Amino acid sequence: MSKIAIITDSTCDLTKELLKENHIEALPLYVTIGGKTYQDGVDITSKELYALVDKIGELPKTSGASIHDFEIIFENYLKEYDEIVYCGIGSDLSVTYQAATNAKENLNSDKIFIIDSKNLSSGIGLLLLKACKFRDQGLSGKEIKEEVDKIVPNVRTQFAINTLKYMHMGGRCSAVTKLLSITFNIKPIIRVVNGKLGVGKKPIGYNKALKALLEYIEADKEILDTDFVMVTHAQGDNDAVYLKDELAKRFPGQKVYETFAGGVIATHCGPRTIGILYIVK
Repeated sequence: MSKIAIITDSTCDLTKELLKENHIEALPLYVTIGGKTYQDGVDITSKELYALVDKIGELPKTSGASIHDFEIIFENYLKEYDEIVYCGIGSDLSVTYQAATNAKENLNSDKIFIIDSKNLSSGIGLLLLKACKFRDQGLSGKEIKEEVDKIVPNVRTQFAINTLKYMHMGGRCSAVTKLLSITFNIKPIIRVVNGKLGVGKKPIGYNKALKALLEYIEADKEILDTDFVMVTHAQGDNDAVYLKDELAKRFPGQKVYETFAGGVIATHCGPRTIGILYIVK
């Protein structure tokens, strides 16, 4: 049986405990604010990031991992492992996927398998945990990629956004949209569809936004893959308690993992963003 390394990047938003438990290596992306660049998940948290935004008054800039970053980590892991499976942020959401692909080509290796998650945050995390399950079942790197590729379209990622300030400052929504959201207290649900961010429901008020998240998973109840369900948030601790309690009522016995947005994801979504993420059969 091949010894297979599972590698991702810091936007997967899995906890350090889940990464360690499942033997997943996370390559940090970068966040720059106040003239200083931080490694996401290494020397800055979303809480620290938001504090810096309030103090400095500017939105951080994010940047993906470089080709060189990937060449280093791939070369190091191939010294100890037979094969590598990489699954990180989706190709339409960051240059990171292309950097990983270019690094594989530069190394001219047929032992590196690149998966396009077409997702972000713990939408990637769900796929990684599936990849680990397949690895532990003895599948090869090629087989793991093939199986995970089949699951990619079945990941359901949706987040309730409390403030559009960060998305507006990052160029992901217009000033008009931001103004309308403030005026009418709209708390949009942002969904990942076909690898891109789009707007789903547009509830009025944050309580209704949380209920809208529950409505999405409730609608998929009969086809829910019960292996992994995630509640992921950026400084939304109380909201996470509410959603986990509601999920426990609606899906008795279902294991729900609470995970936290890292610096890169937090930069684009803003505080109190929260989502329910899962896979359908």
